[in-house]
Amino acid sequence: MMDKKIRLFTRRSAIAGGSAIAGLAAINSVARSEDTQSTQTPTTQGRFADKVVLITGATSGIGMVTAKSFAKEGAKIFFCGRRENKGAEVEAAIREAGGEATYLRADVRNSAEVKAFVDACIAKYGRIDIAFNNAGIGQPPAPIKEMSDEQWSDQINTNLTSVFYSMKYEIPYMERQGGGVIINTSSIFGQKGAANLAGYNSSKFGVEGITRVVALEVAPQIRVVGVAPGAIAPTDLGRWNPEHPLSDEEIQRFAEPLHGMKRAGTPQEVANAVLWLASEEASFVTGEVLRVDGYFLPG
Repeated sequence: MMDKKIRLFTRRSAIAGGSAIAGLAAINSVARSEDTQSTQTPTTQGRFADKVVLITGATSGIGMVTAKSFAKEGAKIFFCGRRENKGAEVEAAIREAGGEATYLRADVRNSAEVKAFVDACIAKYGRIDIAFNNAGIGQPPAPIKEMSDEQWSDQINTNLTSVFYSMKYEIPYMERQGGGVIINTSSIFGQKGAANLAGYNSSKFGVEGITRVVALEVAPQIRVVGVAPGAIAPTDLGRWNPEHPLSDEEIQRFAEPLHGMKRAGTPQEVANAVLWLASEEASFVTGEVLRVDGYFLPG
């Protein structure tokens, strides 16, 4: 039954010009600026008051909304992304709302740039309490025989190798300071296979594996967990397939039969889960990847 549903999902995606599955699978989706968010004023009395939160891929989508959510709870945000104009916009928005944020351009596919990003956070704040390794990309669906070497490498390097680099440089600082929390962004497609998404699926299965392995290596001092979203909207699918961007309504129509909740999720709903995993309320949770998927492909 599961395989039939996934095949149906892929066929429907192909009908839509090959971009629907990219949007549904790409949990680091590009949220529009009008995405529904809390209007709560940042407070030094919040759950994360004075905590330093490092985030990769926070210039849009889940990363952006999560950065704003942490800031509203009193955290100091240090984040990266490749698009400098978007990074400046997010930094300004957090500051205008009364929060504290610093943007630094970094390409998470490059080990030296990730190290420089992490080192810069330490230079500014002296610690990293929470790291949200969120950067990632989607891909238009294609059979593996048609996938280019570059498409494969870009998926693996952006979605998986970046998590390796991030944890490699974050953990020594967290160990020296006596602890911390690391949260890695996976996907529902890190737990379920989907035809024509070999690169994306493989990268996200890898994120789940490295999360569980490293959680054992650094426990009990550091908690390492993950989050696995399902279909997320609003999203700008033109980033992956500008020839056939889908509207939010189209995404919702694709999501409805594939989720027990009969809808796509929102970046804010994923952010809420990330904040819980980072909080003391989740103090006995490590090595776990939390699905935030509205029960994707039930049955």
